[in-house]
Amino acid sequence: MSAPWADAAGTPRSRPPVGGRGWLLAAAGIALITATPLAVALMSLLNPDREVWEHLAQHVLPRVLVNTAWLVVAVSVLTGIIGASLAWLTATCEFPGRRFFNWALLLPLAVPGYVLAFALAGLLEYTGTVQTAMRHTFGDAAGLPDIGARAASIATLTLALFPYVYLIARHAFATQGVRALEVARSMGMSPARGFRRVALPMARPWIATGVALVAMETLADFGTVSVFNYDTFTTAIYQAWFALFSLDAALQLASVLLLLVALAVVTERRFRGRARFEAVGSAAAGQRINLARRPALAASAYCSVVFLIAFLLPVLQLLAWAVQTYPAEFDPRYLSFATRSVVLGLSAALLIVTLAVLLAYAVRLRPGASTSVLARAATLGYAIPGAVLAVGFFVAVAGMGDALTVLARWLAGPGAAPVVLTGTVLTLLLAYSARFLAVGHGPVESAMQRIRPSLDDAARGMGVAGFSLLRRVHLPILGAGIATAALLVFVDVMKELPITLMTRPFGWDTLSVRVFQLTSEGHWQRASVPALAIVLAGLIPVLALNRRSG
Repeated sequence: MSAPWADAAGTPRSRPPVGGRGWLLAAAGIALITATPLAVALMSLLNPDREVWEHLAQHVLPRVLVNTAWLVVAVSVLTGIIGASLAWLTATCEFPGRRFFNWALLLPLAVPGYVLAFALAGLLEYTGTVQTAMRHTFGDAAGLPDIGARAASIATLTLALFPYVYLIARHAFATQGVRALEVARSMGMSPARGFRRVALPMARPWIATGVALVAMETLADFGTVSVFNYDTFTTAIYQAWFALFSLDAALQLASVLLLLVALAVVTERRFRGRARFEAVGSAAAGQRINLARRPALAASAYCSVVFLIAFLLPVLQLLAWAVQTYPAEFDPRYLSFATRSVVLGLSAALLIVTLAVLLAYAVRLRPGASTSVLARAATLGYAIPGAVLAVGFFVAVAGMGDALTVLARWLAGPGAAPVVLTGTVLTLLLAYSARFLAVGHGPVESAMQRIRPSLDDAARGMGVAGFSLLRRVHLPILGAGIATAALLVFVDVMKELPITLMTRPFGWDTLSVRVFQLTSEGHWQRASVPALAIVLAGLIPVLALNRRSG
């Protein structure tokens, strides 16, 4: 007997749509949220301002293109090397501390790049803990060289982003099983040579996927490079808007950055598609390479240094500063900062999870190429830098306000008050939705796919369909996925800087904005209290991820 949805030969085929066209329109409306800022940025290329482009070509683009290229290439190469090597060690080798480092090396994901930047800068500056201890021990001439803004930005982003490569590559090495190790040993290879000649080529697609994600995150970074005064596209967009008061210049820069991001997205999708076909063998827990004494100690030392610099020492520096400044720095304003951060996080989580559920439900009821394409378009925003979304939505919302003003004056007369939508929470929530819908959609979609179609058929046979089916059957089953999605979105919004900084209502400072303001003025110690709050919030999903992937 063939399957319920199969042809005469028994080949499975797609289920026919059971929802009306309204669900297709709903998916299109959700995709429009992400498409709006993209369209605004790309439309600026069709109507270029000659004077703006001449200024950008002469004074801005040459510098930011070189700086951004250096940053992306160097961070991608370094994160690939560090992430892949650490993944190989923890997944396939046995050495002292391996079980601890297996999960501890993911903890840097909880520390935003802009927090890590000023913590390391304060730790390593001339009056910082490290150089002060060096002068006390070795004399006044001892110290560290000034590596400059470029090297500092590259090093900080490498430490902040290598867990992306580490997490993906660790899974790749673990799924190779003992077969890769046996092949290397049978050919007389040492563990290091077996890594280079056998394991690394097999895991290359996964590593490339992680590196492509790192490249996109590097292109989108704003806070880290701001701490070191290193000009890239994101800082140039901010300066054009808020220093030069030229929204046109900001739009032109955003359009160029968008083209660079599109290149990174195409690269990442290409390698992600290839990664599906490279897994060999099965996981081989407990069947690892037992390193000799010296290599084992070297592996432990390597993991320890990365963990110390990327997570432990910066967090300890933040704690020390917080203890020093807590009585004087903490005041009722911090309750307002935290409250606004929590309110924005909860509001964005509620909105984005709702959109994610509707989008996943639309794909379920209207399976086919159209809804699949719309779902992909709707979740593309995570690859778009926050600065681009901020500028795009600001222009779009301003245009919407102007249109509503014209309509109001046409209906009520010339004396009608203008409609002002910019500088409101609406712009913030729209930009958050475009940026983080992919974060919320992933867990919800995964949970939705685990619900068997036969359950839907049984419910419809009992007269339950449409929103009633979603409310009475699907939502209770989706509870865990919805909770995971809400948590991830909440934490990402708490850490988000460029969107909040550029589009927040007047006076709506949050913890991340407060960190930016204080670090911009060089008050690193005072920034430790809000930074620690952000790190503690970020630890929640990282620990959950560790538990799930362990």
